[in-house]
Amino acid sequence: MKTLKLLLCMLLLPAAEALAEGPVTLYTIGDSTMAPNTKCDEDPGDPGRGWAEPLQQFFDPAQLVVRNCAVSGRSTKSFIDEGRWQKVLDRIVPGDLLLIQFGHNDAKKSDQKRYTDPETTFKENLRRFVNEARGKGATPILATSIVRRQFGKDGTLRDSHGRYVPAAAEVAAELNVPLVDMNRLTGELVLKYGPEESKKLYLYVEPNVAERFPDGNADDTHLCIRGAEEFAALFAEACAAANNPLGRYVKPNPAR
Repeated sequence: MKTLKLLLCMLLLPAAEALAEGPVTLYTIGDSTMAPNTKCDEDPGDPGRGWAEPLQQFFDPAQLVVRNCAVSGRSTKSFIDEGRWQKVLDRIVPGDLLLIQFGHNDAKKSDQKRYTDPETTFKENLRRFVNEARGKGATPILATSIVRRQFGKDGTLRDSHGRYVPAAAEVAAELNVPLVDMNRLTGELVLKYGPEESKKLYLYVEPNVAERFPDGNADDTHLCIRGAEEFAALFAEACAAANNPLGRYVKPNPAR
C-alpha cells in the first residue's frame, strides 16, 4: 500500500508543479476608458471599447492572463465604496499583477459619490490600491489617464486632467511603483494623427451604423475598436521598453 501511495504521489507531482507554474494574472482596474463594453452583449457590432480589452493579444495567454475589472463611470472613490476593489483584492494571489488607471471621474467635483481631491483623497486611494495589492503578494503598476481628444485653435491638445495626471506620477515615485505615462503616450499619438484623423481613434460613429447611436455619435473621451487597440499597443510597447515587470510577458512581435 505504501508503495502504491508513493507511486501515485510521483505521478501526480509533475501535474501539481505544472499547475503551480501556470500563467500569472494581470488585473486591471479603472474607468470606462479601460473597461469592457457591456453594450456588446446587446449589439456585437457596437464599436466602443476600453483600451484594456485588447491587451491580451499582446501577451502570451500561457504566461499571462488579463482580467479586465475596470468599470464604466467609476472613480477611485466609487470603485472602493461599491465594494468592487474588495472583490478584485479577494481574487489576487501572490505573483499576480495589478494595473491601476483612474482620474477621469475623480475630477467630477459636482458628484460627491465620485469626486476626490487630487492632492489628498485621490492619492490616498491610489496608495491603498498599491499597498493592499502588495500585501497580497501582487505587483502594482500605475498608469496615467489617456488624453481626451480636445484640440485648441493652435492645434495643440488641451489639458483636461489638471493635477490628476501628475498626482498619479507622484504616488508612483513615492511608493516606487512602475508607471506608464499613458497621458503622454496617447497625447503624442493623437497629435500625430491630427485634429481630423484622430477621430478614427475615438467613438465617432456615423448615423445608422450602431444600434446604440442611431443618430450617430461624437465622443472625444471614449475609444472605438481601433483606438483601443492602438492605445493598448502603446502600453505594451512601453512595458517592453522599460524596466517594467510586465515587459517580460510582452510578445516579441505582437499583432497590431
